[in-house]
Amino acid sequence: MGPGMGMRGGGGRRQQGTVKMPPGGMKTVARMLKLLLGNYKWSLLLVALCILVTTATTLTSTLFTRTLIDDYIAPLSTAANPDFGPLAVTLFKLAAVLLVGVGCSYLNSRLMINVSQGMLLKIREELFEHMESLPIKFFDQNSHGDVMSVYTNDVDSLRQTVGNSLPNVFSSLITIVATLTSMIVLCWQLTLLTLALTGVMVFTTKWLGGRSATYFRRQQSDMGAMNGFVEEMLTGQKVVKTFCHEDEAIEEFERLNESLRDSACNANKVANIVMPINGNLSNLIYVTCAAVGAMVAIGEGSVALTVGTLVSFLTLIKNFTQPVSQISNQVNSVIASLAGAERVFNIMDQKSEDDGTATVHLVNVKEDADGTLVETTQETHVWAWKKPLSNGFELVKQQGEVDFSQVDFSYVPKKQVLFDIDLDTDAGQKVALVGGTGAGKTTITNLINRFYDIQEGTILYDNIPITTICKPDLRRSLGMVLQETHLFTGTVMDNIRYGRLNATDEECVATAKLVHAHDFISRLAQGYNTMLNADGGNLSQGERQLIAIARAAVANPPALILDEATSNIDTRTERLIQQGMDSLMTGRSTFVIAHRLSTVRNADIIVVMEHGRIIEQGTHDELIARQGRYYQLYTGNGITE
Repeated sequence: MGPGMGMRGGGGRRQQGTVKMPPGGMKTVARMLKLLLGNYKWSLLLVALCILVTTATTLTSTLFTRTLIDDYIAPLSTAANPDFGPLAVTLFKLAAVLLVGVGCSYLNSRLMINVSQGMLLKIREELFEHMESLPIKFFDQNSHGDVMSVYTNDVDSLRQTVGNSLPNVFSSLITIVATLTSMIVLCWQLTLLTLALTGVMVFTTKWLGGRSATYFRRQQSDMGAMNGFVEEMLTGQKVVKTFCHEDEAIEEFERLNESLRDSACNANKVANIVMPINGNLSNLIYVTCAAVGAMVAIGEGSVALTVGTLVSFLTLIKNFTQPVSQISNQVNSVIASLAGAERVFNIMDQKSEDDGTATVHLVNVKEDADGTLVETTQETHVWAWKKPLSNGFELVKQQGEVDFSQVDFSYVPKKQVLFDIDLDTDAGQKVALVGGTGAGKTTITNLINRFYDIQEGTILYDNIPITTICKPDLRRSLGMVLQETHLFTGTVMDNIRYGRLNATDEECVATAKLVHAHDFISRLAQGYNTMLNADGGNLSQGERQLIAIARAAVANPPALILDEATSNIDTRTERLIQQGMDSLMTGRSTFVIAHRLSTVRNADIIVVMEHGRIIEQGTHDELIARQGRYYQLYTGNGITE
């Protein structure tokens, strides 16, 4: 993506060439107008009124030239005792009219600033709100830099269009209609001559800029590619430096930068010739009409033309040709910026995560003396599923029991990654998923969370189809610790509290102590108030992992998913937190993706996966006794991959 058609790109100027309406462009324009009218109808109505008044005052001052010359200057120049009183009164009236025009022009500008910036605010809010509802698949398939460019370059292209181009188009149209009407009234013969010469100017402009649209679209795409590459390099600098690929990174950036320069130059090159040509053609129209009008005014013929009328008409020519040229350029800006608008609306049109018939919710409950579950608004950390019934609802205690039955799954069509997965777990069990890279372990946990939906089979959570469980409630019941941690800008306390925003400081500290993160946090410069920036870059990988574990623990979820949560922690630290992790897992169903098999020896079920299939499952002792694939992985015997 880039600055967009009609945007400033790389310090360049706004393009001026005529471009073609892209496919679906009118639909995008209609959508923009609907958005504007839906939120700023009265402001836009007042803007239109201001433009009408401003145009009228400008036209009034132009036509006054005729009155000034024919009714005042000519008579006064021949009068023996000229009386300038009437002229002074008329000039004061004209000044009053022009002041009204200045006021309306100022009000118009202020209103359009409010409208354009308000629209920018609303679009960004809606865009971000919608982005938060999009499935993980969207973020897997789109460059983060490309998405970021939508928020900056493409959204700003809408501001340019709304704040400048559309009002100027409307103003130019009003000016053209009003000026053309006045020209016809003054002298229709010279008006025909002006229209003929103006037609040549419009045709020339269109012919010069007719091929620009493709390059502007390419400019948008090239800017998006470059932004995505820069974002990727920023996050991957350690890897780049580790493998000494700085030169290759620079070479790739130069290639992307050159591609952007080429498309931007091609998109904007018409601007370098269109404006001078338009200016010269406008001057040619003026000179031609002045020469013809002078001959008519001086000579005698059927056409009556006074000097005042000719001067006014020549002024109107400038008022006519300038908006004709402007409207061509402004329409080009509107059309060109549609490339950016389409990218904004494309994200807003992406399908949100669909709960479908999700009717089951996770609620806080308390148990009466007889064991009956009663829903409560107080946080008791006892959870239940609220299932709708024909005559009310049923509360089913949350156990964390997950069952897969004949599950098939593909991230993309015709590339299946899971085959006929059958897996039964009991409440409170520790289930370990082991296997080589690409075996499908992480995919299993993604399906439990419904980051993706399966194509075949069923997944039950506490004997409830997960498709009927509201996604936020489903995910609230599952605490996750990923191998690749992500910390947000904020204090250590803020990052721990992210697991449960209403957790107290005391609860966060207690959780940190549970997972043995308290000691290293206390040694930080500001303790729990230490600011973390750049994804916690001032912490070691193990320290970041400990904070991520504490974040999941403070949520006190009914079930846990651990993607090798201790993989980045040294052996000593691992032993320290193992007790805390064990106490955290007590009474909770836990899915553990394990790369070091020594960490899952005490698992209730060890599931061995290979190429998207479950090939073995059982306890550690059972699988060792079978001397199958798990035995090979654990002992290192017979491993060829």
